[in-house]
Amino acid sequence: MVMLGTFQAIEGLVALFKDTYFVTPRSGLVVSVSYTTWGWVHLLLGILVALAGLGVMAGQGWARWFAIVVVSLNFIAQLGFLGNSQYPLWSLTVMALNVIILFALTARWSESTSDLQAAR
Repeated sequence: MVMLGTFQAIEGLVALFKDTYFVTPRSGLVVSVSYTTWGWVHLLLGILVALAGLGVMAGQGWARWFAIVVVSLNFIAQLGFLGNSQYPLWSLTVMALNVIILFALTARWSESTSDLQAAR
């Protein structure tokens, strides 16, 4: 999750500082907003995903729920950015990472909570 958050933040910084990097005009995106807006959205989500990843690695119970919400929002943001026709593979890769992370966070939920209770 920390790696995914870093990738997301880098994508946001590129959108913020170099609008011309993306060939597709903003009207070609699924959600028609400026690349500056998308940059801030991706930067903020990247930071939140990375922080959630650090919380999950630290074993915080709240971090798992927070991570599920943030990674789901990240997936939706990537879905909106998929209209960038020059780099759809990047968005699809990040979306696949989101799905893998969501599976890892939600699979065997009862086992992980019982392990956490046993550790207390």
